Amino acid sequence: MIVLSVGMPRAGSGWHYNLIHDLMKTTGCADARDIRERYRLQKILTEVNCNIGVLSARRLGMAALPALFNTFVIKAHAGPTNASRLLSALGLLRVTYIYRDPRDAALSAYEFGQRALTKGRPNAFSHLSDFEKTVDFMMEYVHIWERWIVEKNVLVARYENLLTNYNEESAKLVAYLKLNPNSPEVQSVVAQYRPNEAEGQQGLHFYKGKIGRFREAYNQEQQAILNKRLGAYLSRMGYEA
Repeated sequence: MIVLSVGMPRAGSGWHYNLIHDLMKTTGCADARDIRERYRLQKILTEVNCNIGVLSARRLGMAALPALFNTFVIKAHAGPTNASRLLSALGLLRVTYIYRDPRDAALSAYEFGQRALTKGRPNAFSHLSDFEKTVDFMMEYVHIWERWIVEKNVLVARYENLLTNYNEESAKLVAYLKLNPNSPEVQSVVAQYRPNEAEGQQGLHFYKGKIGRFREAYNQEQQAILNKRLGAYLSRMGYEA
C-alpha cells in the first residue's frame, strides 16, 4: 500500500510527510527512499521526500507495483485524479492532505524562493519574483485544496491546527493510519515531531512558520488584493479576511 502525504506548498507538508513516514516505519514498513532505489523509481519519486509530482496513471502505476508487496510513504502537491481514486478504492492508496492560510503560504513561498536566489541555489519558488506572480501561483493550490476536501477517505488537516493543537491532530493521524497510540515507538515519533522539537530538523522545511505573518509583511493594498482573490475561499478554509 502507498500512503500519500499531499500538501499545499509551504504548509508544513515536509513536516507532515516526515511525521507520517516515521509513524509508518514503526510498523516495519519499507522506507520510501529504499523503494525508490530498489525499483529504480528515481525519475518518479524525486527529492529527499520522494515527491511523485502529478498523480498520473503512469506515475501511480509505476509506484503501485512495489505497493503490492510493500507499504511506504510518498509525497505530492498535486490534485486528485481518476488514477488516485482508483487506487484508493482498491485499497492500495491511503491519502492525507494538509493546507495552510494561503496568504501565509504565499508569503513563505516567495521568501523561500528569494532566499535561495541570494544563495545562488534557486529552487521551485525562485521564479516568484513579485507579488502578482506569487498570488497567481498560490491560487492554483487553492483550487487543488478545493478538490481534495471533497474526496472520499482523505484525512484533511490544517497546518495551524497541527501547530497549535498538536496532541489532538497527531492523535487523529495515528488513528487514521490505524496505529496503536499506546505503542512506545509511536509515542516516541509523535514526541519527536512536536512543533518545538521539529523546528530546524533537516528536510522539514521549517523557517518561520508563524501564523498570520502576512498581516505584517503585506501592505493594505496587497492585503485587499488577497482578500478579493481569496474571498470565496477563506471562510470555507477556516480563516478570516
